[in-house]
Amino acid sequence: MKSYLIFASVILAGTLAHAAMTENPEVGGAPMFAERNIVENAVNSADHTTLVAAVQAAELVDALQGEGPMTVFAPVNAAFDALPAGTVDTLLQPENKAMLQRVLTSHVVAGNLTGAELMRRARASRDGFFHLETLSGAPLSAQVRGGSLWIYDQSGNAGRVTIADVRQSNGVIHVVDTVLLPR
Repeated sequence: MKSYLIFASVILAGTLAHAAMTENPEVGGAPMFAERNIVENAVNSADHTTLVAAVQAAELVDALQGEGPMTVFAPVNAAFDALPAGTVDTLLQPENKAMLQRVLTSHVVAGNLTGAELMRRARASRDGFFHLETLSGAPLSAQVRGGSLWIYDQSGNAGRVTIADVRQSNGVIHVVDTVLLPR
């Protein structure tokens, strides 16, 4: 009986350790749930209210709730605030919906790419960059700099991944500190 209890304790400890290791990080002060999709989680993040409003204005909610898998580089509110004055207001106007869709889909890549995988592929490449194509057709590149993962847009602007590997039912989110812009 004693050996059974020890065995059961070891299994329980291993299960709890695994659950703790696979827990999603909080984003914007809210828990992120792996069983929810990208939109269901994003709406709870206080750091992504501008992104959520933009996704709604661009009518991309259904696409981001789709089956996936997809990798999303999700800019925080401060990243949108750093754009030139009036940029966000202009993009949110109905007559600019196509442009807004292009900007937002320039943050989405097909597949489920973890931060470790992006870093591994960048380190293994000849030029130190892992090159990706977004759903808009615009290129992105991942690079490891100073131990951090950086994502470069088509114009060469770099955004640092501040929170990686936020698992979703339909992919993964990496929080970035910059809006990635297509040309």
